[in-house]
Order: sequence, then C-alpha cells, then structure tokens
Amino acid sequence: MTKARLLRLSVVLVSIFMILLIIVYWDNVGTAHFYLHTSFSRPRSSGAITAGEDWEALPDVDEFLAKLLSSSLRQNSSIPQKTEQLLVQGSNKPVVSNLEENVRGYDWSTHKDRNSLDQEKLQVERQRTLREFCANSSFTFPTKERSFDDIPNYELNHLIVDDRHGIIYCYVPKVACTNWKRVMIVLSESLLDQGVPYRNPLDIPREHVHNTSTHLTFNKFWRRYGKFSRHLMKIKLKKYTKFLFVRDPFVRLISAFRSKFELENEEFYRRFAIPMLKLYSNHTNLPTSVSEAFGAGLKVSFSDFIQYLLDPRTEKMTPFNEHWRQVYRLCHPCQIDYDFIGKLETLDEDAAYLLQLLKVDRLLRFPPSYRNRTASSWEDNWFAKIPLAWRQQLYKLYEADFVLFGYPKPENLLKD
Repeated sequence: MTKARLLRLSVVLVSIFMILLIIVYWDNVGTAHFYLHTSFSRPRSSGAITAGEDWEALPDVDEFLAKLLSSSLRQNSSIPQKTEQLLVQGSNKPVVSNLEENVRGYDWSTHKDRNSLDQEKLQVERQRTLREFCANSSFTFPTKERSFDDIPNYELNHLIVDDRHGIIYCYVPKVACTNWKRVMIVLSESLLDQGVPYRNPLDIPREHVHNTSTHLTFNKFWRRYGKFSRHLMKIKLKKYTKFLFVRDPFVRLISAFRSKFELENEEFYRRFAIPMLKLYSNHTNLPTSVSEAFGAGLKVSFSDFIQYLLDPRTEKMTPFNEHWRQVYRLCHPCQIDYDFIGKLETLDEDAAYLLQLLKVDRLLRFPPSYRNRTASSWEDNWFAKIPLAWRQQLYKLYEADFVLFGYPKPENLLKD
C-alpha cells in the first residue's frame, strides 16, 4: 500500500513540476495572455508533407502539452485584448531614419484603381503548386526529403511566433520583411515605447525591428524549453496560422545586391565586399572602411556578386547570408504546411487580404510599399553582361524557389 501511495504521489509531483515548467516558460517569453485563435480554413492535400500531421497520434508528452495549452486558452479567452480596444490609424508619413529607406522612398497612394484579385482562388493555386512539387519524387533539391525533426534548431530562426493571435511568420529578407516584422511586433506587443506597446508599425525604428531579441523565434525554444521544444513547435504549427511572402528569385538577388553593395554598408563591405573584390577583381590593399572604398571608386560589381554565389568555396566557408539564401532553406516549405503564401508582386492586395483573414485588420494596416521597388523588367539589363553559363548555373541554384512558388522559368535569360 505504501509503495502504491508513493507511486501516486510521485506521479502527482512530476505532473505539478511539468505544469510549473510550462508556466515559467510562458512567463519568460511574455505570453501571459495566450488567446484562442482559429486558423482560416483552406484545402488540404493528402500528398502534402506537413509538420504536426496525425495530431491524434501524437506521443503522450505532445498530448499532455496540447491539453494543457487548450485548457490555458479556454481560461484566458475571456480576457480582453488591449490591442483590440482601438483602431490604429496609420501616420501621415513614415519615420525615415535609415539611408536605405530614405533612398527608396514610400508609396502612399491608396491603389484603389487596381483590379481586385480573387484572393481565395489565388491562395488555393499557390498552395496546390507548392504541395504538388513537394510530393513529386521526380523533382529534387537539397533538404527536400528530410523531416521537420531533422531540421537543426539554428535553421528555424526565421520562424517568428505571435502567441497573442496564434500566428507564425517565416520572414524572407528582401521580401518586405522589415514591415512584416513591424506588424508582428505590434501584434505580439513584444516591444514597448515608454512603457506602452507600439500601435503603428512605422513608428518602430528599423534597428529595433531587426534586433533578434525582439522576436520569439523557433530556434529560441531550445534555450527556453529543452527537450520539449519540438513538441511545442508541432503543437503551434498545427494550431497557428502560418504565412510567408516570396519574390521572383532573380529579382530578389538584384534587390539584395542593390541594398547591400550599392549603398554604404560597413558590415557587408567588411564581411563580403572585401573578399569579393580580392577574389574576383584582383584588388589588393583595400581600404578598411566602406566610405573610403566608395570614395576611391571601389565597389563590388554585379558580376562579382554572381561569381561569389556560384563559387563552390562560398558555401564551404559559411552558409549563404540570409539576404540571398534560398527560400526553401529559410522557411522549409516542404516540411511546414503554410496557410498563406504571399508574393511581393501582389504585396498590397495579399497583405490586406491576410490581415482580414487573421482578423487583425481593425488593429493596423500594412505599411505602404516602396516606390522604387526593384522591377522584374530590369532582369534583362542586370544580367546582360553575365555569361550565359553563369546564368544557367544560377538558375539551377535557385530552381527550387522558382518551381515551388510558381515563378516562370526565365527562358530569355537562359538561352542565347
């Protein structure tokens, strides 16, 4: 009898300890208010490769955590959200404190004359294309076949979580990610201005937007929750609404080159421009600062940049920088079943539709797009001096992004 009582007591104590661990975890990440969120419905395919599939078949720990989180959701669903107490109006003009934004400028037109897109059908088509090629065994690319559990934690740092509204956003640099991060900060109330959460995305300084400590990302789960991290990730991937925005891969490369090598950027000059100038332009004794280099007319050419991307030594030394890393390596679209796929080419319409689906369109509006956004029509000019063989190799390097997200193969660039 004594042994049975001790066993029951042990079970109770272990359960209490696990509950306390979870409570401490939520307190640490600032999610004391954990709100009920229902993802909008969308068609699913049995061929999709989905993280968190077979929800009913989750192991015991997953089931325990799922029940506990569901209980927390029910208990907190009656708590009013401060962010829903007022309709946030956009400022008349943005706070521009960064050279890049100042150079590019904002487009504050309302775009009312644009033809409205059938967003629901558009999303069905985008998701169908992605699922079909993920399930197509004849279409292969690196990392395609691995499972979600096989993805190293450091590769999950682009998945930003908003527990207040049940949203997961995978950010892709050079695809409006600065403003989407601003939106996530406003929604999650993860950043305060004089003790008050930011209400208008454009009020958030750029340096705060890209500060990793501002965002709760999947890779942080490992430091906060140890061996239970994957279980929590799967629960959130199952229950939360997941979205990403993509862009024509070649145009994204042009945009990355313009912002990181045509503007004075000290970090990118030291880390990337100096090695490129030495390896591909045969320069020696280069200035140590970007301002000196620009003053002397020493700039990385687009040809240097393409050579760097194609050079097999590049990846051996260090993985591609996030600004030119392929989307399939940043967001793992064949391991994560995204609910919404937006495109920069239809940013205004996609953003407005997504905010409606997330039921947060009363809280904020997506910041206006840039006037000088890199246009796809520029591709011919940018690639005119790039040898055909290089262009073909570059396409193979980014082919998965073209195919998975429905971008047409740039035949005009890949033939004589």
